[in-house]
Amino acid sequence: MRLDRFVVPLEIEGLPTITTEVAIFGSGIAGLTVAATLTRPASAIVFSKGPFDDGSTRYAQGGIAAAIGEDDTPLLHHDDTVVAAVGLADEISVRTLTEEAPEAIAFLEQMGVRFDRVNGELSRTLEGGHSRERIVHAGGDATGAELSRALFQAVIARGTGIRNDAFLVDILKDEEGVACAAIVLLEGAPTIVRCRHLVIASGGAGQLYASTTSPAPCTGDGMAVALRAGAVLSDVEFMQFHPTVLVSTSDPRPLISEALRGEGAIIRDREGRPVMEGVHPLGDLAPRDVVARTMATTMAVEGCTELYLDATSIGAKMPLRFPTIFASLLAMGIDPTLDPIPISPAAHYTIGGITTTIDGETSLPGLYAVGEVASTGIHGANRLASNSLLEGVVFGRRIARHIDQQPTLALRAPAERPLSAVTSDSHSPLAREEIRQMMDMVAGVVRNGTDLAAALSRLEAREMGAVSLSERAIEDANIVQLAQVLTESALSRTSSVGAHFRQDGAVIDDALPQRQLVARAREGEIVHTMVLLDAPALD
Repeated sequence: MRLDRFVVPLEIEGLPTITTEVAIFGSGIAGLTVAATLTRPASAIVFSKGPFDDGSTRYAQGGIAAAIGEDDTPLLHHDDTVVAAVGLADEISVRTLTEEAPEAIAFLEQMGVRFDRVNGELSRTLEGGHSRERIVHAGGDATGAELSRALFQAVIARGTGIRNDAFLVDILKDEEGVACAAIVLLEGAPTIVRCRHLVIASGGAGQLYASTTSPAPCTGDGMAVALRAGAVLSDVEFMQFHPTVLVSTSDPRPLISEALRGEGAIIRDREGRPVMEGVHPLGDLAPRDVVARTMATTMAVEGCTELYLDATSIGAKMPLRFPTIFASLLAMGIDPTLDPIPISPAAHYTIGGITTTIDGETSLPGLYAVGEVASTGIHGANRLASNSLLEGVVFGRRIARHIDQQPTLALRAPAERPLSAVTSDSHSPLAREEIRQMMDMVAGVVRNGTDLAAALSRLEAREMGAVSLSERAIEDANIVQLAQVLTESALSRTSSVGAHFRQDGAVIDDALPQRQLVARAREGEIVHTMVLLDAPALD
């Protein structure tokens, strides 16, 4: 795969310019945490692709994991995370995450987040893969909405600017190869944003799939832009599929929180048999890769396209504990206190991403990444439930503190050369939908080399069109680019591990754990490299 297929020269001379100390692209929990932690908040601008709460954070239902109970410790949280990651978790990153989790919860409360409490104590619940009740939540099942509200208000109150309708197109570098600016479509108009520190917090790439819980803005733009600029990506083949997603024609599909299973809900087949019985010691609360794979196998054997979540045991607690889900299901004619909920797995969380250190630094000087767009190595081959919001807070705060410690240097000037801008692929919504449907079929819960190779050939055969600086056209090109990277990565990793399951591959047991790095060579060719887990990832 060659990246020059996705770029053409674009003249930047004469474009309007915005200057700021820190440019943050993304207004979810990760980007807003960076902005809320910087000691000089007025020196930053948060750029949001759409409205500030249009990303994944607002839709998060379950909550945030943190060892705050008397029966819990960061070490137990660490161990659960490592087990769920199936041997591919980065030890330093996981230890950082779990040790700083209680402080992250305290920070969010300082920012005005109103977590649910019982008798004055933070209310905690259980989710898949956790050995303790450590998931704190807000509004029952509306944690993400409360986080978005509180952090947005806190950031505004601190004097940080927020610009909506700001679409990241590409990164500009100076003559020494340091990221120093970005090209942005600001309300549709090409604009240069010059900065000393550029933070990508743009979310994941769930929209590569037709069946997904990810909202429309999640087209992987941050990952695509970073790869074109020369940053290293890691483990792009690992896409987490959430097991309990409502069977629906809507896009995205409604998520049915894992917390329901924490309260006793059971996944059943058409005959009412418990699907997870005898499969895993944790049953319905097994890690997500195990549950999703078991569901996919069951549906294939039984020749059906849906299973059922039986939440009737929750009973009268349902509208109190899960008011959002309860109201949504009632509106669809499903009473979860009486009726089974039709479910099937769907693409949910981008595990891989832009490779970073624990301070958010990427392989490209001047560029940071945080949240779902980043790959700290925490999640390994499978994310532990409710570690994602936590990751955005812990590492968002670390990025801000790291930036605060840097000396204030003169702004660097973009190199005097044309910007590499993506080209349009096709303006047809069907073209994008064809790719998304294909990704469902070949790069879903269960994969095989023959189908992956055929899909890659189809993607490589697509003809790219003339340059177009419309958001839709650039999104299309980003989707084509990342679909190729993900498919190539899935084809390259021939063994099965975690969320990457190859029907034609051996399951990794005693094999040395490896990360798969993806980088742009000087000639524009994409190179995939397997490295041992403890090897430096940013060389």
